[in-house]
Amino acid sequence: MKVSVVIPVHGEEGIATLLDDLLSRPDADNAEFIVVDGAPARDTLGRVRADQAADPRTVLLASPPGRGVQQNAGASAAGGDILLFLHADTTLPENAFTLVRQSLASPTLAGGAFSLRYAEPSPGLSFIAAAANLRSNFTRVPYGDQAIFVRRDIFHGLGGFRPMPIMEDLDFMTRLRRAGHAIRILAMPVRTSGRRQLREGLVRCTLRNLLLRLLFHCGVPAGLLAGFYRRHRG
Repeated sequence: MKVSVVIPVHGEEGIATLLDDLLSRPDADNAEFIVVDGAPARDTLGRVRADQAADPRTVLLASPPGRGVQQNAGASAAGGDILLFLHADTTLPENAFTLVRQSLASPTLAGGAFSLRYAEPSPGLSFIAAAANLRSNFTRVPYGDQAIFVRRDIFHGLGGFRPMPIMEDLDFMTRLRRAGHAIRILAMPVRTSGRRQLREGLVRCTLRNLLLRLLFHCGVPAGLLAGFYRRHRG
């Protein structure tokens, strides 16, 4: 099964390093990497090296801004059987594509995500990651920074991501679960950046995110949640 990795970006300076990691993986032969730039200047696309852009597995796209909109654009261009949505500050485990293919070899599974680990050594971040993993294993609704993956036909059958300014990942995975599709949270973790949490303050950031999630599940419109998030960022 071919894996299409969709990477939404907006002013990402480390895109060349990320692509180096992805393109060099032993299990990446039957994969493609779709970088979707939502910034008006398309500056992230300009940071992709010529040799990376020339690789037939690399697809470079421009899109209107918004993570959900950008991910939908990448999914529409994808040629793989499986869509994997990767944040630019997240690193997949070494055998990620093999794990995804093995998981979806079972026809009963629609998709899943990896467990979460933060790149920075911090007891507070380790606790947050452990709590997030406990929650996602219980609810089967992971966050986007856990590298969500899903069968392409099921993704399009559900209409993809809604064009929401925030919470598009939780909205999609909630719809996937409510449609009766089974997902698996893999034990192998991704490593994602915790710089924003450390900069804002772990307690402040965690409480804000918990409140946003509660308000989302209570039906508060995403536009209001996005405004609340912007006002309370560190």
